[in-house]
Amino acid sequence: MEGRDLVRSIKAVGLVGAAQRVRAVRAAWRRRRADAAGLPERGAERARVPGPVQGVEPGPGGGVVRFTRSELRITVATSGAVFWGWDGAGPEPSYALAGPCPEPDPRAVLEPDKDGAWRVVAERVTVVVSRHGAVEVQTPGGVLLRRDLPPRWWEPVGGGAARWMQRSEVSADARFFGLGGRASGPRLRDGTYRLWNTDPGHTFAPEDDPLYITMPVQMVVADAGTHLVFHDTSWDGTVTLCGGEEGAGSGHDRAGTSELRVDGGPLRCWVMVGTPARVLHAWAALTGAPALPPPWALGHHHARWGFGSEQEVRRIVSGYQEHGLPLDAVHLDIDHYDAHQVFTVDKDRFPKLPLLAEDLGRDGIRLVSIVDPAVRSEPGVAVYDAGLAEDAFVRDAAGRLVEGVVWSGESVYPDFTRARVREWWGGLYEERLTQGFAGFWHDMNEPTSFAAFGENTLPRSARHDLEGRGGDHREAHNVYALCMAQAAYEGLCGLVPKERPFLFSRSGWAGMQRYGGTWSGDVATGWPGLRASLSLVLGLGLCGVPYSGPDVGGFDGSPSPELYLRWFQLGAYLPLFRTHASLRAGRREPWEFGEEVLAHARVALVERRRLLPYFVTLSHLARRTGAPYVRPVWWGMPEDRALRDCEDAFLLGDALLVAPVLDPGADRRAVQLPRGRWYDTATGEAYEGPGQALVEAPLSRIPVLARAGAVLPVRGADGGLELEVWAPRRGRTGGGFVVADGGDGWDEPKVERYVTRWKKRRVVVERHEGDGPGELPYPVRVRGLARP
Repeated sequence: MEGRDLVRSIKAVGLVGAAQRVRAVRAAWRRRRADAAGLPERGAERARVPGPVQGVEPGPGGGVVRFTRSELRITVATSGAVFWGWDGAGPEPSYALAGPCPEPDPRAVLEPDKDGAWRVVAERVTVVVSRHGAVEVQTPGGVLLRRDLPPRWWEPVGGGAARWMQRSEVSADARFFGLGGRASGPRLRDGTYRLWNTDPGHTFAPEDDPLYITMPVQMVVADAGTHLVFHDTSWDGTVTLCGGEEGAGSGHDRAGTSELRVDGGPLRCWVMVGTPARVLHAWAALTGAPALPPPWALGHHHARWGFGSEQEVRRIVSGYQEHGLPLDAVHLDIDHYDAHQVFTVDKDRFPKLPLLAEDLGRDGIRLVSIVDPAVRSEPGVAVYDAGLAEDAFVRDAAGRLVEGVVWSGESVYPDFTRARVREWWGGLYEERLTQGFAGFWHDMNEPTSFAAFGENTLPRSARHDLEGRGGDHREAHNVYALCMAQAAYEGLCGLVPKERPFLFSRSGWAGMQRYGGTWSGDVATGWPGLRASLSLVLGLGLCGVPYSGPDVGGFDGSPSPELYLRWFQLGAYLPLFRTHASLRAGRREPWEFGEEVLAHARVALVERRRLLPYFVTLSHLARRTGAPYVRPVWWGMPEDRALRDCEDAFLLGDALLVAPVLDPGADRRAVQLPRGRWYDTATGEAYEGPGQALVEAPLSRIPVLARAGAVLPVRGADGGLELEVWAPRRGRTGGGFVVADGGDGWDEPKVERYVTRWKKRRVVVERHEGDGPGELPYPVRVRGLARP
C-alpha cells in the first residue's frame, strides 16, 4: 500500500477511532479484491459511429431513423419534451421518470428535410436529424439552440457495457447551469465536472467537485432561448464545458461546447425548450412534482452533532425561548443513537425521548431524526437480523455480503433498488415515529463507506437488483440515495397516511424532489463557503429540487460573528433554514456571538416568521409548476446578459430580490436589478431597473427589494394572514398569489390570485376574475407610496 493511500484513508474516517481505522483499511483491501474479481476486464474495444442514414420508420410523435450501424428513436411528448435514444434505447425503465413515459404528441410528424436529413416539427420545438446522425434542437422559428454531433461508442470486443461520448454545441453567448449541486456555480465555468455522487471526506469549498448530488441535467440560457437537457443514465461520467466566444467585428463566433463521457448505460436524453418557467414545468411533469413540506418545515431548524443528552436539548430550546427567538424544529444527529446504530436510542442519554418530543411539541417545536442507510453487521442487532431474514443487503458476485465501515463500525447496506427491500425499510420508520420524530434527514447515503482510498463508497462490483434487471454498483451508485428516499417517503405515507412526510437527503439524483429536498452538505466555514451555499441552492433549484439550504455558519470551525450573522441572514431567505455544525465546531446558537449579533439574528428570525405565508405559497407553486422558491435574477428575463452573469443575488419567488452580503466588512453593495421598479423593503426607497443600484447593507440586515405591484401574503401582528402590497408604477398593474395552507395534511388548498392597480390617487387590490367577488378576505397594507 502506498503511503499517500494510507494517509487518505485515515483522513476519510475522520473521528473514527484507531480500531475503526484498522477495519477501514481492511475493508478497503476487500473492496479492491472484490472489484478485481467481480468486474470483467474491458480488453480490446471496438469504436462505433452511427454511419449514414438508411431509412426511417415514422411513428407517434416522431419515429425511428435507421443508420448503417445504429438507430435513433425520437419522440415529442404532449408536454413538449423531446426524447431521443440511440441503439434501441427507450425512455423506460428509468429512475428519473415519475411514472410511465408521457404520451407522444400526435401532431408531431417525422418528415424529410433538406440534404438527406429528417426533422420532427412540433408546436414548441423543431428537431432536425442529419444524414450522419447529428441532432439539432431549434426554436419553432428555426433558430439553433443545441447541436449534438454524431455520438461515438467504444464496445468491449468480448462483450460488456459500452462507454460513449456525446459532444454538443451551443450558441457563443450561452451560459451553462445545473449538473446537480455544484459549489462553484451557479453559472458553470469552463472545466470538467464528474457525475458520481461523492462524500469528499472533508468539509468542502467551492473548488471541490464532485459533491453529494450530481445529475446529468444542464440548463442552457442564451439570447435565442432556454433549454434543459437530461441524459438519462446513472453511470459514472464527466461533463466538460467550454464557453463560446463571440466574434469581434467580422470575426466568426466560436460555439460553446459540452462533451459528455459516460462509462455505460443507454445513450438517451430528454430536451425541453422555452422560458425557464416553462422548461422547469415540463421537467416537473416528467420527473415528478416536488414534495410539499409541512408548514412547520419552512420555519427555523436547529441541529448539532453533539447535543449529547435530553438535558442539553432542553437547555438549547430554553435559550431560544428566553432570547425571544422563534424555533420550529430540533434535529438530532447520530449521537442520540445507541452506539451509532440506526433506528435505536441511547437510553442513558435520552431515556425519555417520546416525552421530550411531546414537551417540545406543545411549544410548536418538532423533532427531526437523522437516518443513515448502513446497518451494523453484528448478530443480535435487530435491524441486521431482520435484514438478513429479508435478504435485504447488497451482496457481491459470489453472494457474500458487502461490508463497509461507518460510524457504527463494520456495516452492510440495504439494496434499495429492490422494491421488496424498500417496503421493508420504509416500515422501520415506525420505530422513529413512536419515539416522537416528525421529520427525517438522510445522511451518508451516497452511499458512503470509510473503506475506500479516494472513493468513499461500495465496491463497483457489488451486485444490485435494479428492479429485477440485475446489475452492479457502477449503475446503482448514483440512484442509491434516490431509492432510499423513495423507501422512506412511501413508508411514511403508509404509516401516517393523513400527514405529509418531511424528508430531506444529503444525496440524490434526478427526480429526488418527488420525495423531499436536500441540504448543502458539510460546507467549510469561511466566506467562500458562504458563497458556495448560495450557488448550491440556486443550482439545485434549476435541476428541479426547490427545497434546499446550507448549514448556516458552516459545518466545521468557528465563524467570526460577522460571518455567522451574514450566513444567518442569507439562510433566513432560503427554503431550508437550518443552523448545524460538527462535533468539533464552535457553537451555532445566536447568543453565543454576542449581544449585537443576537439582536440582528432576532430580527432575521422574526422576519422569516412574518414571511412564512409567502414561503408556504411558494411551496405550493413549486409543487404545481416546478418553479423553485429561489430563482436566479435572470428568471423572468434570460435574454438580459448582465443578469445571466449575476451570481450574488437571487429572486425569492416573483416578488422579492435578495442581495446577501458575501464579503467581509461590507456595509453597502451593488445590486443588479431586473427591469421594473424595486423598493428597498427596509427604507422604502425606489430603484429603477434594468441596471445597477448601490444599496445600503448595514450589519443589521441584508438588502431585500420588493417588485413594484407585488402582493405578498405575510403574517400580521395578530398572527393572521394579511396582504402586503407594493405600489405599482403609475399606469401599470401588479399582482401575486396566495395559498392559505393551515395544516400538514393532503388537502389541496385553493390558489388565489390578486391584482393591484391605481384607481385615481390610491392603490386598489382586487381578486383576479374567477377567484370570487366580494370583499377581500385579508387585511391589506400598501407600501411604497412615498415619492421615488
